[in-house]
Amino acid sequence: MCRSVLARQSNDGVGIGARNRAHGSRHLVFGIWHMAVATRPSLGMDVSDGEVRVRLRISESQPEDGARQLLKHIRPHWHLQNISYKIFTDGITNKLVGCFYKEENGTEVNDIVLIRIYGNKTDLLIDRKAELRNMKLLHKVGLAPCLYAVFDNGLAYKYVSGVTLTTHSVIQPKVWRLIARQMAKMHQVQQDPEVPFTPMLWTKSDKFLSLVPEPYSNELKQTRFEEMIKPLKELRQELNNLKNFLSNLDSPVVFSHNDLLLGNVIYNEPKNKATFIDYEYADYNYQAFDIGNHFAEFVGISDIDYTRYPSKEFQMPWLKEYLETYLNRLVNDEEVELLYTQVNQFVLASHFFWGLWALIQAEYSNIEFDFLEYASIRFKEYYKIKDVLSLTNNFS
Repeated sequence: MCRSVLARQSNDGVGIGARNRAHGSRHLVFGIWHMAVATRPSLGMDVSDGEVRVRLRISESQPEDGARQLLKHIRPHWHLQNISYKIFTDGITNKLVGCFYKEENGTEVNDIVLIRIYGNKTDLLIDRKAELRNMKLLHKVGLAPCLYAVFDNGLAYKYVSGVTLTTHSVIQPKVWRLIARQMAKMHQVQQDPEVPFTPMLWTKSDKFLSLVPEPYSNELKQTRFEEMIKPLKELRQELNNLKNFLSNLDSPVVFSHNDLLLGNVIYNEPKNKATFIDYEYADYNYQAFDIGNHFAEFVGISDIDYTRYPSKEFQMPWLKEYLETYLNRLVNDEEVELLYTQVNQFVLASHFFWGLWALIQAEYSNIEFDFLEYASIRFKEYYKIKDVLSLTNNFS
């Protein structure tokens, strides 16, 4: 998952997500360890069957070299000369490398491995242990691809065939119905008992706010921050007010994706299937946040246009489809209307959350991308929606 006013997704069906690009190390360190008995994982071994780990750090500048080393362990029968690689560069947090194999006779093997290299300092933002736990749990219930292995600064998993969504495809009935049902199924999932049943929104937002630099290490960035973004003191107070308001809306807490942008949904038309990918932010959270956050991504990527935010006429049947799958029964108009109201208030939290995320990336990311501009866009939309909903008095 992927924040950008530039292109953030791929239509190649690998589900890059717009928060996916990495800053690699200069060094390649190699070895292997795992919690299973075997010294080398077998073909297609699922991490959930034995925590397969490869002691390897892949450099962003030489990702194919690292991919070759990793494949020696998770695909030991592959001949290196028959492997081809595709590096996906659309994301702005992690980097994704696709590994394709052909037999000696030129026949393509239907076994594509995706290797994701984590972005620089993203461990400040993302709980990697929780991410792996989420992937394994969701794979068990058929909602996530198989995880093959974990290495020092990334992971490898099964290719999901299909195409990522666009601003045009996401509003097609045959597509959005699949997404609504898939989200409802994910929201029915129960995490392990030791996982706190509390919404991640406020703890993660507080952490993000604490990570925003005071000041930025780059003087020009600090100047632009002061010109484009409200002072951190005001943002802290705004976040407290937002928490007080949204916490009283009684939105159910469910296991949520929390980053369902267009590039994190793979649509397979022949199979009539939608698959979610990239569970970096998955956790218990408010139902209305997950839905509203998805709707906020309808506005586009290379040309953000908030007139694309879905209308009530679009949302009502979407929400009805979702609720009837989630509750496993027919619902009435009042139930759909209530969810509609909650979703379009929780979208405020989506803008605030990713605005904070971008402020942190502006300090630490090595990617050539204007994160401060992106943060400004999200905060401006936040305050605009707040005014439209006439919520200023509610936040005092």
